[in-house]
Amino acid sequence: MDSNIAVPDKSRWLYLSGVWLIYFVFGLMMFSLAPIVSIIIEDLAITSTQMGTILGAWPLIYIIMAIPCGAFVDRAGLKISLFIAALIMALSGLLRSLSYDFSTMFLSVALFGIGGPLISIGAPKLIADYFVGKERGFAMGIYITGPAFGSIFALSTTNSLFMPIFENDWRDVILLFSFFVFVSSAIWIYLCKGIQIKNSNQNNFNIFKQLIIYWNLIKLRNVKILLLMSVCIFFYSHGLFNWLPEILRMKNMTLSQAGYWASLPTLVGIVGSILIPRFATPDRRMFIFFILILSAIVSTLLLLIDWLPILSVGLILQGISRATLMTIAILILMESPGVKSEHMGAAGGLFFTFAEIGGVLGPLSMGKILDISGNFDLSLIFVTIVTSLLILFFLYLNYNNKKYIL
Repeated sequence: MDSNIAVPDKSRWLYLSGVWLIYFVFGLMMFSLAPIVSIIIEDLAITSTQMGTILGAWPLIYIIMAIPCGAFVDRAGLKISLFIAALIMALSGLLRSLSYDFSTMFLSVALFGIGGPLISIGAPKLIADYFVGKERGFAMGIYITGPAFGSIFALSTTNSLFMPIFENDWRDVILLFSFFVFVSSAIWIYLCKGIQIKNSNQNNFNIFKQLIIYWNLIKLRNVKILLLMSVCIFFYSHGLFNWLPEILRMKNMTLSQAGYWASLPTLVGIVGSILIPRFATPDRRMFIFFILILSAIVSTLLLLIDWLPILSVGLILQGISRATLMTIAILILMESPGVKSEHMGAAGGLFFTFAEIGGVLGPLSMGKILDISGNFDLSLIFVTIVTSLLILFFLYLNYNNKKYIL
């Protein structure tokens, strides 16, 4: 724990619960469009490629904003950063409900890319500042379930509960979700009253010093490899998650059925995200990381099969790998030589800047290939190829970290 912050022993868990809530609504808003992709395409009169562009709009802005947001988190502190993040995400939802064509929906979703990095960078920073040892992996496993539960809520309730309540008006559903996000911002401010801002970062911020920090981080061998891996991880996770309900719908499922089955990977991932990081101690971390990479590759191939038992296995493997690949990668980054706790915001900014390149290209590529081929087979094969690159990066990472050898 940072020596500059005096925190009662149990306060860190209270802060963690607040971060979990913000991350819950992050997941809710991030995947609020996925269950109603076909409805929005028809209502806005757009193509699958345009829809893929919309789904990748916020990661595109995220790429630009992640590094400045990382610097902002380090300077302004967690309390203010996460409050602003929630307000921006709520505004994004409000504007989505008012969108009437491709451009307005694109801009509404793109706004999320300003709030998103504040939470996804701020959350690991809280772990780095307030948790040590085995608690650190356990705490990461807990907070990462937030977006998982948020996405399950969106997938399982949108078409089965809220769309019927609002007479199939998707705009009212998105507006309701936006209200949930706004409420979470008030709850966060209440829960995080004890968090102190580091005055040293507040008063001595210098853009040139910050650039030097980024440069020194990116020169580290582990950091460079993990940045490349993050692109592939997010290509896989964002591409599949955004299009999964539609993939399942094309396997002769109804919208409600597709929503329920699409929530299965996330449900499985919740269990995995709690258990796996805790067991991923430094001596076993790289072995577990390798198994997760293999699970991701196999899961994508199994989605090509229509037989439900095999498809279910693919969804389960997808849930395990998708939920924990990023967590393990961040743990490796967090504990890499040369990455200091006080620079974790900057390191997180770099990680997610590169990662969201994959977050943009994943949904966009799958939508484009869908328009060309008329189905998701070629898209899934392409995702498998990209995910397979993780094996090459892993071998290089393993080679340069002798203590991590399998």
